[in-house]
Amino acid sequence: MASIQKGSFYHFFPSKRDLVLAVIEEFAYDWANGFVAEAFDPALPPMDRIDYVIDAAYFWQKSNKDLSGHIPGCLFGNLALEISTQDDVLRAKLNAVFTTAKDRFRDTLDEAAEQGVISPLDSETTAEAMLAYLEGMILLAKAENDPEVIYRLGPVLKTIRIEANRH
Repeated sequence: MASIQKGSFYHFFPSKRDLVLAVIEEFAYDWANGFVAEAFDPALPPMDRIDYVIDAAYFWQKSNKDLSGHIPGCLFGNLALEISTQDDVLRAKLNAVFTTAKDRFRDTLDEAAEQGVISPLDSETTAEAMLAYLEGMILLAKAENDPEVIYRLGPVLKTIRIEANRH
C-alpha cells in the first residue's frame, strides 16, 4: 500500500472519481494501442485475430499468475462489476472502452464475411456477444485462479454467430 498524504492525493485528483477516470483513461489508451491494436492487426487474416485475442488474454493472465500467484482478470471488467451501478460518468467511460473492443470484433467479422470466410451474420450483435463471452471467460478464470479456463473455453468464441436480419 502506498503511503500518500491525503492532501497530496487531492492535489492531483480532486476526487476519487477523478482518480478512477485517470486510471481508466491511461489503461484504455495502453490497451487500445497495445493489446487490441496487436490482436486486431489488419495484416492478420480476420479469424486469426480472434485466436490472437484468446492467446493474448491467456498469456496476460498466466504471466500475472506466474508473477503474483493470482489472476487479475480484466481491469475494465473488474471496475464495471464494482462501480458501474454507482456512477454514471464512470459507467459511460467503461462503456466507451467496451465499445472500442466490440467495434474491433465487428470490423473483423465484417471483413471475414466480405472475404467469404464466414457466412453473413449480424456483426454488431455477434461482436457484442463475443465481447461478453471473452469477459466472462476472463472472469471465470479469475474466479478459479486458473488461466487454463481461457484456453479451455476460448475456441467457442469463434463459433458465436447471430444471424443477420434476426429481429
